[in-house]
Parts: sequence; structure tokens; C-alpha cells
Amino acid sequence: MVSFYELKAALPNNKTFEFSQLKGKVVLIVNTASKCGFTPQFDGLEKLYKDYESRGFIVLGFPSNQFASQEPGDDDSIGSFCQLNYGVSFPIMAKSDVNGANANEVFQFLKHAKRGFLGTEGIKWNFTKFLINRQGEVVERYSPTTSPAHIASAIEKLL
Repeated sequence: MVSFYELKAALPNNKTFEFSQLKGKVVLIVNTASKCGFTPQFDGLEKLYKDYESRGFIVLGFPSNQFASQEPGDDDSIGSFCQLNYGVSFPIMAKSDVNGANANEVFQFLKHAKRGFLGTEGIKWNFTKFLINRQGEVVERYSPTTSPAHIASAIEKLL
């Protein structure tokens, strides 16, 4: 089995985000969409990132169009939307699948490491969140309805 730090993800413009650069950090990974009822969570995610970045915390956004076509844009429009509407400064990956045969390797890893309700692996909706400790272990999986503010205390314990 591959380790968290061996993973990589596609960034816009055909660049690659190497997870080896996350060693020693606390990480929150979220599948996102810009046309979802949970989209305002970008505000809370950015607040977490700004509040804890200096202590070794990072948020990574993974746009996906797999849930009711709520992320129809291309990578450039997604990035612009997140920055202009929510001031997002944390990394937003290239749009990808989080479920199915074409799911990106990061979500394959996360879903296997921390199953959801009743042991299901699949992502049920946008804004499912995974919290990873400084050792690269997936310590918690949060539902889309869990607000970023609710996760702050868990992040503080890991920092």
C-alpha cells in the first residue's frame, strides 16, 4: 500500500502537487463544487487555513463535477470563482473524479483509509472532508454538513 506522502495530484496548467511536501503538516482535504448548497463553506475553509497555516496546517480543495453537475467549469474558471467569491488562497487541484473507476489516487487512498457511514467507501456529496495528522494518517472523515468551524478543535489537537 502506498503512503500518503507518495501521493500526487494534478494541479491546473498540467502541473503536479507532490504530497511529499506535506510531511509534518496537518492536512484537510475537501472535495468541492462551486454551484452547491455547501459552497459557502469555502469561507470557513479559508478561515481555518489562515488561522492555522503558520502552525503547519493546509487545506487542499479537489473540485469534482460528479454530484448533480455542480462543478461545470474548467480549472481556470473554478480557481477564479474560489478566489473572487471566497478569497480562497489554499491550493485548488485540477477538477477530477472522486468516485468510480477514474477517481483520482488521493480520494482512492482517503476513502479506503477512512470509510464513511455504515462502512461505505464512496463519497456521497460535495464537501466531504478528510483530516490527516502530521504522520500522514487519515484520522477523521467529516460529512458535507459538518461546518469547517466544527473541525477547528480537532485541528488544534493535531497541531
